[in-house]
Amino acid sequence: MGFFKSLFSIDDKSPEQRFDVLKYDGLRAMQTRQMQHALQCFQASLQIHDDLEIHDYLSQLYVHLDQMPAAIGELDILAQAQPDNEQIYLRMAHVAYMMEDYDLQLDACRKAEALSPDDEEMRFLMARAFIGKGQPDVAVEYLNRIAETEGEHYNAWLLRGETLLQMGDVEGAARDADRLLADLPQLEEALLLKARVERQLGHLEEARLLLCRVIDLNPFSVMAFRERAVVHFALGMTAEAEEDTKTLLELSPNEENRVGEGEKGVEDMVKEQLQQLNPLGL
Repeated sequence: MGFFKSLFSIDDKSPEQRFDVLKYDGLRAMQTRQMQHALQCFQASLQIHDDLEIHDYLSQLYVHLDQMPAAIGELDILAQAQPDNEQIYLRMAHVAYMMEDYDLQLDACRKAEALSPDDEEMRFLMARAFIGKGQPDVAVEYLNRIAETEGEHYNAWLLRGETLLQMGDVEGAARDADRLLADLPQLEEALLLKARVERQLGHLEEARLLLCRVIDLNPFSVMAFRERAVVHFALGMTAEAEEDTKTLLELSPNEENRVGEGEKGVEDMVKEQLQQLNPLGL
C-alpha cells in the first residue's frame, strides 16, 4: 500500500499498533525496493517511539538512496546505544569508504580494533583507509597481518599486490598475483595485476596475452582495453592499438576527454601513458 494509505489504515489503532503497521509496511517496501515509501514509513514510526531496529533499517536504506551522511548518522545512534558492538563500527567504516572520508573510516576501524584486534575485516578496512590517506606502507602492514593467518585471503592478497606495485615493489606484487592465479586462474582482477607486473618488468608480449585473457573473460572490461591499447602501441601494433581505443570509446564514451579526436588523439593518449608507465594510474 502507499504511504498515505498506510496512515489512513491506522487512524483507529493504538500507538503501539500504529508503530507496528508503519514498521513492517516500511520493511516490506524496503524489500520490494520502494525506497521512498519505506523511508516515509520508518520516519513516521520513529515519531511514535524510538526503536534501534528502525535506525538499523534506516542506515541501510540511506545507503541505497546514496545518502551516506544520513546513514552515518543512523549508525552513530546505534553505536551510542551499543558501544561494544563491533559490527556497527565496521558498517560505519564501509559507508565512510564509499564517502571517501578516510579519516572517518580510520576512526571507525580503530573503535572496532579496540573491541576485536585480530578481526580480518577490520584489518582490511584499515588498510583501505590508509591507502586512501596516502600511506600505503602502513596499509601493507595490516594486509601482511591478514596474510600471516591461515586461510585463503584473496581480497587481501589482491589489495596488497596492487599496493606493492604502486609502491614500486614489483617482485612482491608478482608473488601476490601468482598466488591468486594459482587458486583462481580466471580471476579478472588477478590477471590485470599480473599483466601490470609483466609491463613493469618489460615483458610486453606476456602482458598482452594476459590482457587478451581478461577481454575473453569480460568483453566489456574498460580497463583491459585501455591497457592493451598501450601495450599494442609499445609493441608497434598500431592498428590493434587504435582498434582497442575505438572499442574503449564505445564502452566508455567519457574516455573521449582523455583521448581527444581522431587517430592523432588516440596516439597521443597512448604515448602519454607509455611515458608514465604507471599501471595503477591508467
